[in-house]
Amino acid sequence: MSNAKRSGVTAPKGFMAAGGACGVKPDGSFDLALIASDRPAVAWGVFTKNVVKGAPVIVSKENLRSKTSRVIVVNSGNANVLAENDYKNAKAMAQTAAEFVGCAPREAFVASTGVIGQPLPIEKVLKGIETIAPYLRPSGGKDAAKAIMTTDLAAKEAQAELKIGSKDVLVGGVAKGSGMIHPSMATMLAFVTTDAAISRPVLKKLVKEANEASFNRITVDGDTSTSDMLLVMANGASGAELIDKPSGQRYAKLLSAVTSVCVDLARKVVKDGEGATKFVSVKVTSAKTEKAAKSVAMSIARSSLVKTALFGEDANWGRILCAAGYAGVNFDPSKISLNICGKPVFQNGKLVSADWEKKVAPLLKKRDVEISLDLGGGNASAEVWTCDLSHDYIRINTEYRN
Repeated sequence: MSNAKRSGVTAPKGFMAAGGACGVKPDGSFDLALIASDRPAVAWGVFTKNVVKGAPVIVSKENLRSKTSRVIVVNSGNANVLAENDYKNAKAMAQTAAEFVGCAPREAFVASTGVIGQPLPIEKVLKGIETIAPYLRPSGGKDAAKAIMTTDLAAKEAQAELKIGSKDVLVGGVAKGSGMIHPSMATMLAFVTTDAAISRPVLKKLVKEANEASFNRITVDGDTSTSDMLLVMANGASGAELIDKPSGQRYAKLLSAVTSVCVDLARKVVKDGEGATKFVSVKVTSAKTEKAAKSVAMSIARSSLVKTALFGEDANWGRILCAAGYAGVNFDPSKISLNICGKPVFQNGKLVSADWEKKVAPLLKKRDVEISLDLGGGNASAEVWTCDLSHDYIRINTEYRN
């Protein structure tokens, strides 16, 4: 166990974490994490909309009914989905984590990530919880971030500070995700903590708003996992005044901080996309509604033809406009304007010049790429994030179970 400073989910007061290896991963790397509050917290979460849901998702949704929450237990290397005794094993993880934290099983959330359909070695996991629980500490955030990784190349943490009245309030988060990313609720796995004081009904609204502005705006490969979840816990340890209505300055400040943490994590997930060589921002402006703008942006972002063109550093504007056109949003092609990496490419129904590609091509060699499409028909806008689709994505996913 490392001796790192507070970070990520343990940045806020009253939160502890631990991470270690219990043997789920055959290479002996970290595969088990605990995140806990030293006092009862309120929590809310959003979960995968995939009809095929993992047992940990089912158990965590059930335990979301509890008025208070204390601990999250996560294993990586095995999704505990469609496997023998999956529900029973998820319940056992909650029970064991609760015992070592000193709370009721209904106050424990469970998450698992990894290969689908293989039995979870539950005895190893339960023994692992017993082993790492004594290491729960405010400096354990980085160990937890490391322990929830699967094909991720880097651990993903984020944090933000704010003032509520005279009190300093912190928000921290951790996420894992690299492939199987096209969430329609949250993301692969993301956990956010805060020492703000907020009522559960208000937290519910805040989580939905923050999620919509962050994790619901990313795509790597168009696949929605069986295990996706975003959980947010607030324990009030800052001593700040209770936020009991979804309006006003205090709510706006906390929403902004939680959203910034979620956006930071979401962008890190995309940057770490399996085999990714490009981080791509897709901005759509002058749409009739924000929903329309997001629909067009996501249509471009998830297009395999656009993503492979970007991997090849090919400014294939036709693929971009084609993807925009089948988004299900009406617009006038003669009024649109397309910029790639800040350079005008297409305006008023035609290419801007004969030498546009000479200006754009060198910019596509950079890691960060921006696609901006103005629909010329309104005042709404939206931005989403994606990555390219490379040879390595295919290699990683053909070798995943080997």
